[in-house]
Amino acid sequence: MRQNFRTMTFTALINVMPLKELLDPQGKTVLGGLNNLGMKGVHDVRIGKHITLQIEAGSKEDAYSIAENACQKLLANQVMEFYEITIQ
Repeated sequence: MRQNFRTMTFTALINVMPLKELLDPQGKTVLGGLNNLGMKGVHDVRIGKHITLQIEAGSKEDAYSIAENACQKLLANQVMEFYEITIQ
């Protein structure tokens, strides 16, 4: 007998950023550009990625697990980056 599981669509908001211990060349370039434009109050810039996934899952926990699996296997280089996941 086939069980009828109800799924919902969840939105996973994922931020991937370089580890704080590592140099961020893009951030340093943008910081230099902002300083050249006279924006002297900016002291640090870190540039990362924002990823949004639409996930079909049975629960918020299942959606989080799918998003985390995607981060670990494809979306983030864990040697150089960390990620944060928010499920809506």
